Amino acid sequence: MPGNNQPLLHQELSESVIGCAVHVLNRLGCGLTEKVYERALIIELRK
Repeated sequence: MPGNNQPLLHQELSESVIGCAVHVLNRLGCGLTEKVYERALIIELRK
């Protein structure tokens, strides 16, 4: 794991994946099964 002063190896990709995950969680909210979030994240990542 990079330290505080080291850039991420794939920063743009990492930001995109994290952004998709946050978007899915914000849209679906809490309390669903893991499989629902997994499927929604797959759809969002394909966009």
